[in-house]
Amino acid sequence: MQLDNKAWLLLQALQADGRAPLKALADATGLSMPATAERLKRLQESGVIRGYQAQVEPAAVGYGVRAIVGIHVPQPGKRALLDRLAELPEVLECHHVAGEDSYVMQVVATSLQDLERFLASINGYGETRTSIVFSTPIERRGLARPAR
Repeated sequence: MQLDNKAWLLLQALQADGRAPLKALADATGLSMPATAERLKRLQESGVIRGYQAQVEPAAVGYGVRAIVGIHVPQPGKRALLDRLAELPEVLECHHVAGEDSYVMQVVATSLQDLERFLASINGYGETRTSIVFSTPIERRGLARPAR
């Protein structure tokens, strides 16, 4: 789907506030409310907008430890690992990557002992490397229009 300036304005407004009312989105794009609603519908139907969600602060709900975990898995064990990771609520996201690791994931734990338990539960699939997150100076942010 080709995105024009109005579509990018709409996406930026939604990424800043996914709960913005239609009127605010229309004001941000300079479109009428019906035109804004139609654009939203098209962006959703085309898969540009995959969904809306709340951003929950892990520490506020009991997950005081965040980590980035890389794991090298031999080819025959990859499906079994992915099936296992899909069952574990500590795994926030998992990326299949090139390089030394097969997968890199962001995980949360209630404590260092809990992180150790998590790592022990997946160590049978391959060798892990873990980095504890101290802080996040650049939070996950919305997408900007790519430079052409």
